[in-house]
Amino acid sequence: MRQALAAIVLMAITAPALAQMSPLGLWRSVDDKSGEPKAEIRIVDQAGALSGRIEKTLRKDAKPTCTECQDDRKDQPMVGLEVIRGGKKDEGKDVWEGGRILDPENGKDYRASLTPIDGGKKLQVRGYLGPFWRTQTWQRVE
Repeated sequence: MRQALAAIVLMAITAPALAQMSPLGLWRSVDDKSGEPKAEIRIVDQAGALSGRIEKTLRKDAKPTCTECQDDRKDQPMVGLEVIRGGKKDEGKDVWEGGRILDPENGKDYRASLTPIDGGKKLQVRGYLGPFWRTQTWQRVE
């Protein structure tokens, strides 16, 4: 009986830590040049793939709509805009790849790689366009 109770307590303690090592949750994106917060983005699992939407813009000069977007997101409101589409966990690694990430400020759509770091408190977000890439480190909000 004690062993069963100990196992339950151990699972209850470690489950939140394991859950944090994923890109799911609310994140604060940071401008890779200025270091200033840009937006809060909620990443969810949607039918086995990642989906991330802007929940809140943080910059005073943020555009209200995605005027630079080239696809179905053109002229859509920034709040609620899906900026991450697809991406699945690589087997044996804490990396989610195969999806796309949109920079709504310039309308560019990049191949994406998302890696939780620092015990899941941060998310390394890397966007690839051909042989070039950009990397940002987002902070977990919740």
